Amino acid sequence: MVSKLLKLLNKEFHGVNEAALLLGLFTFVSQLLGLYRDRMLAHMIGPGPTLDVYYAAFRIPDFLYVSVASLASITVLMPFMMSRLNFKNGEGKLIAQRFINNVFSAYMIFMVFICAIIFILMPYIAPHIAPGFNGDQVNMLVTTSRLMLLSPVLIGLSNLLGTITQIFKNFFVFSLSPIFYNLGILAGIFFFYPIFGVYGLALGVALGAMLHLLIQIPVVIKHEFFPSFTKIDWVEIYSVVKVSLPRTLTLSFGSIAFLSLVAIASTMKSGSISLFNFAFNLQSVPVGIIGISYSVAAFPVLVKSFSNKDMNTFISHVVGASKQIIFWTMPVIALFIVLRAQIVRVALGTNTFSWSDTRLTAAAGALFIVSLVTQSLVLLFVRGYYATGNTRKPLFVNLFSSVSIIVFALFFIYIFKVYPNTLDVFENLMRVHDVPGTIMFALPIAYTLGSILNFFLIFYLFKKDFLNNIDCGILKVFFQSLLASVSVGFVSYFMLNILDDLLPLDTGMGIFLQGFVSGVAGICVGVLVLYLFKNQELFDIYKALQKKFWRSAMVAPEQGKL
Repeated sequence: MVSKLLKLLNKEFHGVNEAALLLGLFTFVSQLLGLYRDRMLAHMIGPGPTLDVYYAAFRIPDFLYVSVASLASITVLMPFMMSRLNFKNGEGKLIAQRFINNVFSAYMIFMVFICAIIFILMPYIAPHIAPGFNGDQVNMLVTTSRLMLLSPVLIGLSNLLGTITQIFKNFFVFSLSPIFYNLGILAGIFFFYPIFGVYGLALGVALGAMLHLLIQIPVVIKHEFFPSFTKIDWVEIYSVVKVSLPRTLTLSFGSIAFLSLVAIASTMKSGSISLFNFAFNLQSVPVGIIGISYSVAAFPVLVKSFSNKDMNTFISHVVGASKQIIFWTMPVIALFIVLRAQIVRVALGTNTFSWSDTRLTAAAGALFIVSLVTQSLVLLFVRGYYATGNTRKPLFVNLFSSVSIIVFALFFIYIFKVYPNTLDVFENLMRVHDVPGTIMFALPIAYTLGSILNFFLIFYLFKKDFLNNIDCGILKVFFQSLLASVSVGFVSYFMLNILDDLLPLDTGMGIFLQGFVSGVAGICVGVLVLYLFKNQELFDIYKALQKKFWRSAMVAPEQGKL
């Protein structure tokens, strides 16, 4: 049994068909586990002081992972490794081994050192992470955050080893890592939380990070690339950091903005941090499936075409991916807004997650989802710049947008408090005028406005640099998708009202069927509208299905956050 398992873990997938199917399958499973994880948190704990501490405790470890561990990311390390493995005279493997040992040594020393300092300073940092917490919550936050400090160290190390698993095409193992991470968190919810409380949740996160790492080790050992400590070549480390630093800073600014929103949420009604995170996690699902998928899939082609100075191919792939992102995201926005209550209730609705929690989370999710198009397009244009080697422009745009998110949040909180009628507008629009805690809407509104601003800035620069005087046809796709999305939303809303009297809405299955049938009806009408408009993207999808799209090569993205 053990030998069969090791054989499976060490299997290499050279065929793109196998690799693509495998990656797609496990990405989907990971998304489902993530939703189930949130549902169990809502069911067993529910929005309140304990869950607020849990989510707040993620902020510093997550920031460390983004700002420090990502310096040794797969995206950066793989070109270095490939260039060394291709070294002549049969010395490639030895040179690559020295390189990975060097990076491993520098990473472990620096990361452990930083985490040790944060561990000591946590009592002074915690009150600033959640200024609205009382004394007991702050004490819980300190211990929980300290326990979670294991996760950025382990997952960062796992991604370092992931460079090896991807080079040798062991996609099975790499795809399993995020699944095992979620399984560890679920173990914390089911087994550790009943015994240790919120600290048990932190232990689950640490366990998940450990599993994330351990699943990669058999492959690394097989290929004789298991890293060891060595004397550090700082010149080589500098060359890696020089390449990765702009990308790391870009990610760090976003993490700081999110950390600030959580800090603001801590000053609001108890449970606001939890509901804010639930809403954000729900809207992140389509961002991951659509935005990340298209941007990651386009990246290798963009790199190759730009390096070959084939700008026509470069531009056509950026434009084509942009159109497909718009094509997919616009209907999702309409469906989420109309079916928001059904989606949240099915995903999170349990005994401790009340109907008020459902409505507040659904409303916040709808405010988040408005920026789905822009969030997804930003991922594409940023990778477009990365493909050209220009990392400065995305860095400065993201810095400005991240600061804007914080400013927008403070501005809307001030407006909502001083001019409560403005909050009434959003309450009536979202139909939650009788639900307490709606001031938290300032946070998703700020995030959405910052994301939209981020898009317009990066698109303006990208268009000026690469698309100037070129008729992209993006606006045509936008208006076709907009009309189809309005049709999707209208039909879905109409079907919801019809099914109100036909299905038992006091059961989970009844709510699921109401949302599912309404959504399918809306999608069918949307497809018909696009067909009547002879939408090219619709026909492209049909052609891709005929050509067995799953045979296309795929690149597996590393974990972007904790």
